[in-house]
Formats: sequence, structure tokens, C-alpha cells
Amino acid sequence: MGKKKKEMPEETVEETVSGEAKEETAEEVKEETAEEVGKEPTELEKAQQAQAQEHDQYLRLAAEYDNFRKRSQREKDAIYRDATAETAKKFLPVYDNLQRALKNETTDEAFKKGVEMTMTELTKIMEGIGMKPFGEAGEPFDPEKHNAVMHIDDETLGENTVAEVFQTGFVLGDKVIRFAMVKVAN
Repeated sequence: MGKKKKEMPEETVEETVSGEAKEETAEEVKEETAEEVGKEPTELEKAQQAQAQEHDQYLRLAAEYDNFRKRSQREKDAIYRDATAETAKKFLPVYDNLQRALKNETTDEAFKKGVEMTMTELTKIMEGIGMKPFGEAGEPFDPEKHNAVMHIDDETLGENTVAEVFQTGFVLGDKVIRFAMVKVAN
């Protein structure tokens, strides 16, 4: 394959064979590298460069695919959360109506028991998908979660305290599905 082997001086070969290693001085190394700089790359060097480029392209492609996979997963999760939130919003009027039915007095115990059981099942389902109710009288007012529709002055309650809840609010994870409608004191 037409490659010339670098010939070593006889004394170096003899010293190496006898077990003594010759130390190259810095000047000798500089001379050898200066000679190699002026030469054209050998087939081995060309193959190594091509392999390094291919490896670099492979790593870039793998990184791009990993980023694509992660982005796709985040998008799927966001779509799932949004779809769940929209579906859960549609059940909130049913929750409100059941809550109103429970507040009304009735003489029919079977009817009351049925409404209670329905409300229990709906609440269980809502908790199962991660929906949690919030907004109770006595908790501090939070404009990020509460919608203040009335204001009263009441010395028995602290400043910015929820005095009454007109409509329960709901969160799904960190997202507020519905703000709680409240009356705020002071």
C-alpha cells in the first residue's frame, strides 16, 4: 500500500531492543511535528476525520431526537391537562345543583339520600382526576383564586378574610378551573 515506514536509526533500535527506552527531547518532537504538518493527511487520518464527523453528526441527531421526544411529551401532557380541565368545567353546574339540592330541606328521606350519594360519587370522581375544591369562610382572601363580589365591614373577622362563599372554586393541579365567588370582610 505504498506507505513508507519511518526508519529508526540503528542505535535507537538497538537501545529499544536491549530494553532501554530512549527519551526524546523537546527539540526532536518539534522537528517531527514540523515535518508532519507539511505532509498531506494519510488514509488513516482521513478515515479518522470522517469517522469523527460521522460520530458528531450521530450525537447531534441523537440530541435532536431526544429534544423532540421531550417536547412531544410535554405537549401531550399539556393537551391532556387542558382537555381534562375543559371536561371538568362542564361538570361544575351539576356539582352546584347538587350542592343547592342538599342545602334545601325535604321531607322525602329517600330523595335526600339519593342526592347525597350522587354528590359523593361526583366528588370522588373529581378528586380522582385531581380536582380539588377551595374557598371556605374564614380563609384569607387570595385574588389569584377568589373573585370578590361583595365587601362587608366586620370587626369579628380579620382583614382580607373570606366572610361568605357564594360559589366554590376548583383547581386542577396548579391551574384554577373556576374562581371562588366570595364576600370579603374589611
